[in-house]
Amino acid sequence: MRTTHTPRRRTTLASALVATAALLGVALQSGTASAGPEDGRLDTGELPAKLSAPQRAALLQEAEDRSAATAEALGLGPRERLMPRDVVKNRNGAVHVRYERTYAGLPVLGGEVTVHRAADGAIERVAKETDATVKVASTDAERKAPGVRKAAAKPRKVVWAADGKPRLAWETVAGGTRKDGTPNELHTVTDARTGAELASWQGVHQGTGHSQYSGTVELGTQPSYTMTDTGRGNHRTYNLNRATSGFGTLFSDPDDEWGNGSPSNPQTAGVDAHYGAGVTWDYYRDVHGRLGIRGDGVGARSRVRYGNNYVNAFWQDSCFCMTYGDGQGNQRPLTSVDVAAHEMTHGVTSNTAGLRYRGESGGLNEATSDIFAAAVEFKVDNAQYDPADYLVGEKVDIYGNGNPLRYMDRPSRDGRSKDYWYSGIGNIDVHYSSGVANHFFYLLSEGSGAKEINGVRYDSPTYDNQPVTGIGINDAERIWFKALSEEMGPGTDYHQARTDTLTAAAKLFGQNSTQYEAVAHAWAAVNVGSRPAS
Repeated sequence: MRTTHTPRRRTTLASALVATAALLGVALQSGTASAGPEDGRLDTGELPAKLSAPQRAALLQEAEDRSAATAEALGLGPRERLMPRDVVKNRNGAVHVRYERTYAGLPVLGGEVTVHRAADGAIERVAKETDATVKVASTDAERKAPGVRKAAAKPRKVVWAADGKPRLAWETVAGGTRKDGTPNELHTVTDARTGAELASWQGVHQGTGHSQYSGTVELGTQPSYTMTDTGRGNHRTYNLNRATSGFGTLFSDPDDEWGNGSPSNPQTAGVDAHYGAGVTWDYYRDVHGRLGIRGDGVGARSRVRYGNNYVNAFWQDSCFCMTYGDGQGNQRPLTSVDVAAHEMTHGVTSNTAGLRYRGESGGLNEATSDIFAAAVEFKVDNAQYDPADYLVGEKVDIYGNGNPLRYMDRPSRDGRSKDYWYSGIGNIDVHYSSGVANHFFYLLSEGSGAKEINGVRYDSPTYDNQPVTGIGINDAERIWFKALSEEMGPGTDYHQARTDTLTAAAKLFGQNSTQYEAVAHAWAAVNVGSRPAS
């Protein structure tokens, strides 16, 4: 489990570090989260600053330049190295850097470290995915890497530390396709001494034009004309034309008038996907100050018309792309705004918290995509064609009965997802374990009980049958994003997510705020933690 440390006091370190100190493990309930200037009012200094791509690159370079001093200050061993992979700077000048770790040049899976620095450069807190000393007796493997059919990459030697017991291991990635036509990128970690499987997870995360779902919309295109959004990092949208590999053909058009609102026109699916990517880009830029999926101003790629009768959509880190099937009968492309936002958010999660797609962290990964899919819908506010709601995939109607894929107010309505946490929640499919966090977010935003929002009726229960009062989606989304981008890590589970969202709420609104208390109540209502004392 990830642990958090705060410095006992600030002292000078004679090297690149401005200041650091002996690290002491503390709990949120001990009062480590600082209150805002006025409890209940948003502390805008705790919001992320809008960084340009060069500004972000400079911060990462600065972190890399002092990574050796940081590793020494944290007490890491001489064979360990830190490599910055993401950075968030707050408006108040605080900087949060996520580091990957290597041991003797080998990647340490489960060794992520997040360093939180104040505006003056002093280390305030450090979060480690594991507190175990990362060390292996030898980096020579006793067993060869296991054979993999249709390998997507060469096996790589790693140190597996995610379970708190660092050991030499092999990571293999199986390629090919799954039974439903989805690409396969199954990562498997095996003990390099015994050959025992230690972990596995999927690397593929499923989940003016005339669109099928959003009406007539404005698209960012490139003169002459292609679906290249020059205003959003050159995001491009491609027509696979039923293929299941490669990128197909970049959509082009002689007059910049795209699609006709019908799936019979191949451009229509492209319009929906391109539009969904554009409004999701705008959401992260305008609400959270993040310039694109990686924060570097580079747009991803969308691929539509994947396969034949393919009823799914997915995100792949390996191609930095979202891919969409055309649905049953190739008539209901999975390209609605919430589905596009869901898939694009998988990329954001991969480049921030990096939540592993297995166990409870996998459920949190899926829920994060659902949460920001809803948030994007509420920001777009397309009341005529796609009213904002707390449903997932309601427009694509993959079941043919008008039902959505998932319900956030009471996830079990789909017959598979879970409303509440229980000890075995990490053993079920991540799309169904995500229900716990989806339910939490709905309760935090809107509260419990029966209500109607934008014409949709909801009735959200609680585990203890006690009510929850919502704080609104605007405050709820800020809390979740701050927790995702600054606090959560690859192995975060539900109880750690509770701590992380409480930390975020305390920083944004104060520890005595209504928002902080609402976070605690909403988690207790899904059986994570207890209700705060009245």
